[in-house]
Amino acid sequence: MSTVHTDIVTPAGKVYEGDVHMVCVRATSGEMGVLPHHIPIVAPLEIALVHLKHEDENHIDYAAVHGGFIQVSRDKITILSEAAEMKDQIDVKRAEKARDDAQAQLATLHATSEGYAEALRKLKRSELRLSTAAIDGSVPEA
Repeated sequence: MSTVHTDIVTPAGKVYEGDVHMVCVRATSGEMGVLPHHIPIVAPLEIALVHLKHEDENHIDYAAVHGGFIQVSRDKITILSEAAEMKDQIDVKRAEKARDDAQAQLATLHATSEGYAEALRKLKRSELRLSTAAIDGSVPEA
């Protein structure tokens, strides 16, 4: 199997750097898997989980990526995001508090109210962080 160099970058710096066999992301147009030597592409990303699959098929790294873009060239994948965290970097207590705060804020707003969309985005981000942190890391057998 071959690999492709992959970076996840935020304004605060690099969150991930390594060589992987496959990257799975959720673009705004749908799920996307990228293997080495993929055609060049730039695509906007949803707030979603990113899978970084290594040559050893039992090793997958997980990242919570809060939107942004994926840029693919023949020999490199770069994910640029406003915010991203690797599974083992997620502060669960902080994410739970953010979820609870967003739910409380949404309960006081009407869907057409100013601030509703931002509160919904905060809820989605906190739920992504919590679901990413909860992944047990085992790879199901085929």
